[in-house]
Amino acid sequence: MFEVFKKIKDGFVNTHKKLWAGLLNPFRKSESFASETLEQLEANLYGADFGPEVVEKIMQQVKNSDPKCCSLLQVVRLTLEAMLHDSEGTLPLAIQQPQVVLLLGVNGVGKTTTAAKLAHYLQTQNEKVLLGSCDTFRAAADQQLKRWAEQLHIECVRSHQGADAAAVAHDTCQAGVHRNYNWILLDTAGRLHNKTHLVEELKKIIRVVKKFQDNFPQHKWLVVDGSLGTNSITQAKVFHEAVGLTGMIVTKLDGTSKGGAIVGIHDQLKLPIYFIGLGEACDDLQKFSYASYLDAIIGSSNGSSTC
Repeated sequence: MFEVFKKIKDGFVNTHKKLWAGLLNPFRKSESFASETLEQLEANLYGADFGPEVVEKIMQQVKNSDPKCCSLLQVVRLTLEAMLHDSEGTLPLAIQQPQVVLLLGVNGVGKTTTAAKLAHYLQTQNEKVLLGSCDTFRAAADQQLKRWAEQLHIECVRSHQGADAAAVAHDTCQAGVHRNYNWILLDTAGRLHNKTHLVEELKKIIRVVKKFQDNFPQHKWLVVDGSLGTNSITQAKVFHEAVGLTGMIVTKLDGTSKGGAIVGIHDQLKLPIYFIGLGEACDDLQKFSYASYLDAIIGSSNGSSTC
């Protein structure tokens, strides 16, 4: 458990530094919060990419709090706890019906690697996993997923470059249902969220897999690059409107200074966050825990649960 928390803490080390830079004794209670301190905190929150809506909520809570009862750190942490209390996604493990996960997002966020890491995680939970290589646009993606599948000893349904992505999704679901897989993971091509024809292809994939069971895919998870900060919110909004997202995975958080974007994304879309990616190894995909996240970027609240 300590090793897992260390990975999370290391992943957000620069966010932690950015958040508390230039602030003296944020852990100490005092007669008042100096105006210079408040200005520095606000600048730091923006620098850590919490986004304007989240920054405004935090600063308002700080101004309404009694500094004799709560330190600056406690106020910030408790405010974020309230915003993230429903942010953790929960996986339905050990059930009979296959769970179909559609992984989507823009180019370069790490969907293919994330698909493999997710498959590995489910393996560790004794789940039977099938991969579908639906990124038929980029030959490298198919080869990459093939290598991962061979390394992890997981079956992967594939086709040739330029094939119909929906057809690959169909074949994957057909195999998954007939062979009693617990999880069917569909990796899709990276697409710009503002390219209508590519978003329409996603809708086609969804229509095709629904032919097996009306509730397929049960999970439509957006993979976002955490190092992009609040830019990810725009992507998430467009995909959510197009296909109705059910959750998110935030990748590339190994050392980022923009980890505050997690709060902004959840605050605006109210989507559960299932996993965070903290590195390149297959076990670097960790289940999201808002308590561990706050411990890493802020530190323990050390006491009172109210301010």
